[in-house]
Amino acid sequence: MAALNIRVQAGARREKIIGFAEGLLRVSVQAPPVEGAANRALIRLLARSFHTGPSRIRLVCGKRSKNKTVELMDLSAETLRERLEEFASKPPE
Repeated sequence: MAALNIRVQAGARREKIIGFAEGLLRVSVQAPPVEGAANRALIRLLARSFHTGPSRIRLVCGKRSKNKTVELMDLSAETLRERLEEFASKPPE
């Protein structure tokens, strides 16, 4: 299991992982921050990006905040680190 700190921009034009810097994954989702819609969109995006099922991702902290912490249950810390390095090497959009 691996934990990940995330900064979410809800109500964006596109759903994407913007990048990773300073220990924080920056993500944008189209869903508005209303009644958990943005949280559900975040979990779907993370599931696609990390090749796991949405049920294997748990929102631990930040249900009503832009800053969140999630647990990825099927990922080792090493696999998570490798994926985050890929996101960090992408130029910001």
